[in-house]
Amino acid sequence: MVFMRIAIVKLSALGDIVHAMVVLQFIKQLNRDIMIDWIVEKNYKELLCFNPDINNVHIVNLKKAKREFSLNLLLEDFRRLHKLQVYDLVIDMQGLIKSAIISRIIPSKVTLGFDRMSVKEGVASFFYSKTFNMNYDENIVKRNFELIKFALTLPSNFNDLHNKTPFLFSGKKYIQSHLSMSKKNIVLIPGASHPSKQYPVHKFIELTKMLDANFIIIWGNHFEKKLAYEISFDSPNVNVSNRVSLSELISLLSKIDLVIGGDTGPTHLAWGLNIPSIMLFGSTPGYRNTLTSKKNLIIESKSLVNPNTINKKDFSIQEIKVTEVLEAASRLLKI
Repeated sequence: MVFMRIAIVKLSALGDIVHAMVVLQFIKQLNRDIMIDWIVEKNYKELLCFNPDINNVHIVNLKKAKREFSLNLLLEDFRRLHKLQVYDLVIDMQGLIKSAIISRIIPSKVTLGFDRMSVKEGVASFFYSKTFNMNYDENIVKRNFELIKFALTLPSNFNDLHNKTPFLFSGKKYIQSHLSMSKKNIVLIPGASHPSKQYPVHKFIELTKMLDANFIIIWGNHFEKKLAYEISFDSPNVNVSNRVSLSELISLLSKIDLVIGGDTGPTHLAWGLNIPSIMLFGSTPGYRNTLTSKKNLIIESKSLVNPNTINKKDFSIQEIKVTEVLEAASRLLKI
């Protein structure tokens, strides 16, 4: 069957969407005329709406509906999706019950997702008309790619991802007041979704004093802003950025020489932009949660990690030595 009209369901989160978006260029290599729509949570719309390989972005407000206990908002989303034109294929790349329900609501000839043994929420597979099997603990980028390859019989191979083109685009420029013209520019990301995924502030401070560069720290909430100013307090070569939109963040990172942070969305953006990065892992599995390259390195703690769940009591990321980060940074910056 030829699929010329496709909808991809990947609702969240930031890093997960980035890891899914890489498939777009390979679909277009197969056939430029394939129309691709994407269904996503409203907060992440900016990540997708400037990508030339996406025809339409359809938003949902599941998180808002849950937060406000609003059944009407949820039903409004469902009604809107149900009224979309019939797709040849809907692909659920999320593998959760909520994404599976949405995939089923969208009118389509075929609804595809991972099978019961390949996802955390196995019930999701009952909403698909066709399923694909791949171990859950496999690399997440590989899972995404192999699902699309199976769906469309792509001629590309997984190793082709090492030659990917950047696929993140911005609709708003970052004001370049913090960027240096004489030193290497490095973005530091001290925040994460949980403290077990955060590299210690005192180690970031130590790194800024050991590496002659211009550091810019980004943040997304009040707590992360506090961490940023703790790092910058006695370091003259550290600047704290204003809070930026997702589009502005993409613009900023596209001008940066190196990104350093934990397993969190903004760090994953560097991979999507082909910008050098160092990602630090403790309570989450580095081998699964990103794809390394000559430009994109990971440093993992020695903790044994279960890919099925985050051990929020595992603070082994704190054991990663600053000298390890410094050595990797020097190698990527070639200094």
